[in-house]
Amino acid sequence: MALDLLIRGGTIVDGTGGPAHRADVGVRDGVIVALGEIDDTAARTIDASGAHVTPGFIDIHCHYDGQVSWDADLLPSSNHGVTTVVMGNCGVGFAPVRPSDRDALIKLMEGVEDIPGSALAEGLTWDWETFPEYMDALDKRPHAIDFAVQIPHDAVRVNVMGARAIASEPANEADIENMRRVVRAALEAGAIGFSTGRSDNHKSATGADTPAFEASAAELAGIARAFDGLGHGVLQAVSDFDMAKSDDRFDPEFDVLEAMAKAAGGHPLSISTMQRDMSPLQWQRILERIARANAAGIPMRAQVGVRAIGILLGFEATFHPFMGFPSYKAIAHLPLEARVAKMRDPEFKRRLLSEKTDKVAGDGSPIPPLADQLLARMEMVALRLFRLGERPDYEPSMEASLYAEAQARGVPALEAVYDALLADDGHELLYFPLYNYTEMSLDNVRKMMDDPNALLGLSDGGAHVGTVCDGSYSTFFLSHWVRDRARDRLPLERAVHMLSNANAAYLGMRDRGVIALGKRADLNVLDIGALAVERPRLVHDLPGGGKRLLQDARGYRATIVAGQVVRDANGLTGARPGRLVRGC
Repeated sequence: MALDLLIRGGTIVDGTGGPAHRADVGVRDGVIVALGEIDDTAARTIDASGAHVTPGFIDIHCHYDGQVSWDADLLPSSNHGVTTVVMGNCGVGFAPVRPSDRDALIKLMEGVEDIPGSALAEGLTWDWETFPEYMDALDKRPHAIDFAVQIPHDAVRVNVMGARAIASEPANEADIENMRRVVRAALEAGAIGFSTGRSDNHKSATGADTPAFEASAAELAGIARAFDGLGHGVLQAVSDFDMAKSDDRFDPEFDVLEAMAKAAGGHPLSISTMQRDMSPLQWQRILERIARANAAGIPMRAQVGVRAIGILLGFEATFHPFMGFPSYKAIAHLPLEARVAKMRDPEFKRRLLSEKTDKVAGDGSPIPPLADQLLARMEMVALRLFRLGERPDYEPSMEASLYAEAQARGVPALEAVYDALLADDGHELLYFPLYNYTEMSLDNVRKMMDDPNALLGLSDGGAHVGTVCDGSYSTFFLSHWVRDRARDRLPLERAVHMLSNANAAYLGMRDRGVIALGKRADLNVLDIGALAVERPRLVHDLPGGGKRLLQDARGYRATIVAGQVVRDANGLTGARPGRLVRGC
């Protein structure tokens, strides 16, 4: 029989970590059916000469929980070689839900993940109440790429406890048992896992703590028993480990998460792990405790990033340093072109820079909670503030900072920031790495990635739409860590394994993540030499005209999902083979 697709002449990097080798790939009915030198005819042939053929990438930390119900493309992930995404991280999501609780869940997602509540309110279809109904509703809608869902703790708690959950009241034994039953039903319907969020920085749009923020160890362990006897399922957690408190609460907080993992009976727990300036060695303690837990037979992993976790500042972004200044607020309603023209007036600039800013980050604001602190410490902040430019540099040196620029010009840092934001007619973006950049390099990121219990994640695809665009992490990972970095570069084979098979194995997705006979034909054909992330751009494509940042990529000749080309060198093709991936 003729093949549906033949990829000819490429160098195979198969996802196992083994050496690259030359081979053709034959696909029929969405499955790899031939490898080697193939003479069969095919309905479509892709010339992969001079390119590498890899498995599709699997992103385990996304927040498309709302977007998936209205957006078939699942950008930005589908632009960066990702063929499977996992949603429902950090304990937030939109099912299970009663009609009366919809607004509360929207406010949670808006506050925690910086997704406009107006876009969610207009775009969510709400043709579900239970989590299995949510999965069925999504499964009916074709998408460019595959997606899997985790059931989120906050939504479960609100569904079971109602207003008591929103008020952060403790769960009683009956509440815990009911939550366990809800989670079990979701897992049996194919949910890939369960997530919980315990971060001080995560707030509802009302400014309130998330419902599960201080859930007890008994509650978490009781819910985790829903995994008993199942052949699939993972857990995910984010916590600051009580970093903001004066006493050392790291070990007691970690004990809570470890008890949850132990109660899950062999199902692995992954913990979001990054370097925070307030506690710069905490990531090492997390990795040490994870290693001890694994040695004790409790499977735990660390989700780590591939670059600094930072925010983008700009006149078109969610936040920029001047939005609280009275003179700027007086022109904030104007179109960008008019604002820029006004701000280029020397008298306007003098007056604004002489003012004090009003408070911009308070209860109910989706602005990053560090906004006011940044403005109050601008001279210090400018040491870690960089022009992003046309070719984004995500490992910039202090010499490239706006502080250094201000010193060279002999002007205050705030003036240098002002002038930088006016570049490119006001379209310039400034990069402020918040986490993973304490030492002004990515050396510690490399140490995290090298840990044997590390998984690549933390892209936050679909979230923080006006301040972050890290859904491009896979393209950056290959271009920076494999090709461009001056030191400590990674072998391509290892990098591809980390992006594909390592995450597939963790999730229990046995049908993908490697290029082998009988495996799903989720593939990338890419030109490593040409691979690059482009400058993020603002688009107004959210429901209700909401805006978000998207980041395009170069170097992908094709991205293939279930044997269909969903992206070629010109962009997305409009093919929709993506479906819900159910755990089994």
